[in-house]
Amino acid sequence: MRPLLLAVSVLLGSLAASAAEPPSASWSADEQQIRAATAASAEAWNRGDLKGHLAIYAEEVTFMTPTGPRPGVAPIEESFTKKYFRDGRPKQHLGFEQIAVRPLGADAALETGRYVLSGGGEPDQTGWFSLVWRRTAQGWKVVHDHSS
Repeated sequence: MRPLLLAVSVLLGSLAASAAEPPSASWSADEQQIRAATAASAEAWNRGDLKGHLAIYAEEVTFMTPTGPRPGVAPIEESFTKKYFRDGRPKQHLGFEQIAVRPLGADAALETGRYVLSGGGEPDQTGWFSLVWRRTAQGWKVVHDHSS
């Protein structure tokens, strides 16, 4: 029993030490790339370029919904087209606030923030989101989106 306790203590100690380490020097560039991709996604939405908005997503993305995860970009595009667009244009302006980005490892990051849909003669809609990003050969891509 003692060897197991020792192993668990060593593991927890190493996790705590790695969590306390500051992000690498390259993290600043990674964070800026993620923030720029997020801003470009909102700009594409506001131009009516839904495909451009969705370009941040990896093909294998999951989008969390009240009925569970929705896999893939195509179902997200279909849902957004029906709910948020009219005649190829967004019904409302999209903005992001209170964005925070933190590393989860060398090739993963978590972004959290608040989305705001406003204007268009409709009531404002706002909520919180968390995006899990992964570094891919095509750059940083979202592999999971939970917006509520």
